[in-house]
Amino acid sequence: MPTTPESTTAAPQTRAGRAADPTLGVVSRPAWRDDSASLLARGYRFGEGIWRRVPRGARSAPMRLLFSDALLVRGAEGVAAFYDDARVARHGAMPPFIQETLFGHDSVHSLDGDEHRHRKATFVSALYEDEQVARLRPHLEREWRHEADEWIAGGTRSAYDAAVGALGRAIMRWAGLPGTGEAKTRWARRQAQIVDGFGVPYSPEYLLAALNRRWSDRHAERLIRAVRAGSLDAHPATALAAWAGHRDRAGELLPARLAGVELQNSFRPMIAVARFTAFAAKRLQEHPDWRERIAAEVAERGSLVDGPLATAFAQEIRRTSPFVPMLPAFATQDIEVDGRTVRAGGRIVLDILGTDTDEGSWERADIFDPERFVGVDDYEEITAFVPHGGADVATGHRCPGEKLAIAGLAASISALSDPRLAILPAGLEVNERRMPTKPRSGGRVRPAGSTTGARCPFHR
Repeated sequence: MPTTPESTTAAPQTRAGRAADPTLGVVSRPAWRDDSASLLARGYRFGEGIWRRVPRGARSAPMRLLFSDALLVRGAEGVAAFYDDARVARHGAMPPFIQETLFGHDSVHSLDGDEHRHRKATFVSALYEDEQVARLRPHLEREWRHEADEWIAGGTRSAYDAAVGALGRAIMRWAGLPGTGEAKTRWARRQAQIVDGFGVPYSPEYLLAALNRRWSDRHAERLIRAVRAGSLDAHPATALAAWAGHRDRAGELLPARLAGVELQNSFRPMIAVARFTAFAAKRLQEHPDWRERIAAEVAERGSLVDGPLATAFAQEIRRTSPFVPMLPAFATQDIEVDGRTVRAGGRIVLDILGTDTDEGSWERADIFDPERFVGVDDYEEITAFVPHGGADVATGHRCPGEKLAIAGLAASISALSDPRLAILPAGLEVNERRMPTKPRSGGRVRPAGSTTGARCPFHR
């Protein structure tokens, strides 16, 4: 279970022995030094190097990001500061190559204040309410039963590829999108590639992500226009209907292109859960005792969805394998965290991985232990648990689709725990420099006892 983090006081010297500036409460950093390249080079371990500049247990550390002063923060104190809308703004903080490709131009992720809250309300009503989660459950059950049957019959898809299809079809049906299962699978693969390629601007994968983004935006815009023209029926409870009818604060319909962007932002996060599913395959292979417990739970309940043990396992996957390592924002006022200050105009950066695995916030933080989440019903009360953002869902920047994502991941874990299936150990290593990342093989799944897929160790 999480513990309450203790505040620490800035020491006069860092662990590296550099003197801190007693007037600013920050470590002096030369103007020519910048940590941006280190983010690309170290990936998910980026924060470790920054935290070495300050005493162990500190809640903040100075850095420079994109050649401006920044403060890296973690723990409950860091979360509180980062999500303080009175002093923090997100517009323009996300690098354009990420904002435009992953989230889309002018999406809710770039908004602040009343404009953000107004558009966020549609996401909350369309994604967050318990009735919406209930609507998704039968789709998850059906699609994951189908994937398990495919594996048992000799299918060779990885856990990741199977999840792209199963979660993609389930969430698109939930969202009210038309088309066959095959068409939904194809679009889900495009969306998955956008997620896979947005963080590697130096790679051809990024160009492909940009092309898939353009195709998806056009397709989603056509759906919105069809609903508004009356040529496509959208059930009132669906995300498709919600965004086709969304009006801005002035009472005007959202431009069809932008409504299509937000429609994608309603269902793409579930497809991104496929990356968590690949990590789940890795952890289930490493922890056969948990796999047996979850399999017994599924047998007892007769369902792949909402199993308490599978849900606890899903939460621990999210804690230890977050989608991104950090999130940036701008300080609109001077912000002090744990004795260190970032001036107005500088960046405040929330260390997502460093918060979710912070030894001051979690017992045995470096140990994978789903037991810590067994019996925890209100995970939003855990301040230092931010794999899908923090603060209040309705008024802050916590993802309103988080409950949907947990349900999807738990169903994935239940399906992968089927004793008729085997998760192969080869290819489960993780490249932590790449963002976002996943186990290299995606988690190979085969029928139990089968040697299909066993390959020469020199040609894996």
